[in-house]
Amino acid sequence: MPGTNATAIRTTAAAEGDVTVLLIGMRINHFWAVHHWLPVFLAMPRMLRELAKDPERGLLSHVLLTASPRTYYVVQYWESKEKLYEYAHSPDMFHHRAWAVINRKERKGQVRGHVGLWHEAYVVPEGSYESIYADMPPFGLAAAHGQVPLERRGKRARDRFAYRTRKTAGAAEARTDKRVVAPGNAPDEG
Repeated sequence: MPGTNATAIRTTAAAEGDVTVLLIGMRINHFWAVHHWLPVFLAMPRMLRELAKDPERGLLSHVLLTASPRTYYVVQYWESKEKLYEYAHSPDMFHHRAWAVINRKERKGQVRGHVGLWHEAYVVPEGSYESIYADMPPFGLAAAHGQVPLERRGKRARDRFAYRTRKTAGAAEARTDKRVVAPGNAPDEG
């Protein structure tokens, strides 16, 4: 997060309940085939801008990453798998049109292996994720769900894995209130 100040204490993500994560990316198979891979490369920022304009679609946060000069991907955090699917299949959104072009080219035999596409989607049940951030601005899961001082969820990873949300009627509203980290001292262990 450019321009975001680091938090001077250890924190953990304020995520509650299941977490939906999408990894989506591309691989440039032939650098010289710019006219094939450049439109794919430029499509993701367009989709992310589209989603940023309409937070009700469910994208909470994302991180753009590269694995090599050929491979680029995005880690996306969603409110739910239902919101993710709804966006992917919505005919008024850019993703739907982009995939229609790719599918049309594939049916016509016009896909020549110049660019690879992939995605992996995960719904991670509560109790199957934990996090720690030391001297970091909100990042990853914490950027998506907010962050809280580490001691609220446990100083040790096993304690954070064991954390369970108290099921209340206002749980969704409570999640938005946890995006701010209260000042405090860094815990002794992580």
